[in-house]
Parts: sequence; C-alpha cells; structure tokens
Amino acid sequence: MSTIPVRVVVDRTACAGHGMCYSVAPSLVECDEQGDPVVLLDPVPDTHRGDADRAVAVCPERALSLAYTAPPPVSEEPLR
Repeated sequence: MSTIPVRVVVDRTACAGHGMCYSVAPSLVECDEQGDPVVLLDPVPDTHRGDADRAVAVCPERALSLAYTAPPPVSEEPLR
C-alpha cells in the first residue's frame, strides 16, 4: 500500500552544516562541497520514509521538513 508522496525540503538559510541528516540517512541525503545537505530521492520512496523521518528529527537547526504532495488525479473517463 502506497502512502501520500512526500519530499524532504531543505531550508538552506537555517542549515548550519552539522551533518547529522546525512549521518542517519546516507541513502537519502548526502552533502555537497560546502557540507550542505542534498536530497537524493525526490519524492521519497515508501521504502525510505523512515530515513526521511529520522533525518528531519535529528536536525538541531530544524532545517529539514517534510512536504506532502497530492497524488495525481484519477481520470473518470475511460482510456481510448
């Protein structure tokens, strides 16, 4: 069963480069040359949702957040 698609959003002005997000979720977040987080999977697959939650939770600056996106609408007309 699929959940509502989610994205990890980085507030670059709030990020202080502690690196805790990519330490707890290396398959989801890595660092760039300046030590800022780069989200690797967008949207986050269901299999990495726990990683996203952990990365957001450990950030001492609260620079990461989750953004929920609506799934695409389902057409009520038959395909031709």
